[in-house]
Amino acid sequence: MPIGAVFNAGVEGFNRAQQDVQQATVNINRATIDQQSQQELQNERQLQGANTGEAITAPVAETPRIEEEIVNLKVAEFAAKANAKTIQTADEVLGTIVDIRA
Repeated sequence: MPIGAVFNAGVEGFNRAQQDVQQATVNINRATIDQQSQQELQNERQLQGANTGEAITAPVAETPRIEEEIVNLKVAEFAAKANAKTIQTADEVLGTIVDIRA
């Protein structure tokens, strides 16, 4: 496989990993905000129920799971490291080839 193709594959993989990190970060933020909003809504409903003498319990909509997004974030981190190592190795091989020809 040509060195240029290996280098390009490493760069493309690193870019994909970077996009995955960004997406996981957005999802973690969204899940955190959703959980806070749902908690506030639940607290407000409980206060309203306490004022009228009855408990109000409404189902809470399911939010994205933060745990899953943290795992996705870690997977993207490992992918970025692996692709960075691929780029580094291709660079070293290219440097060796240049040194041999010089």
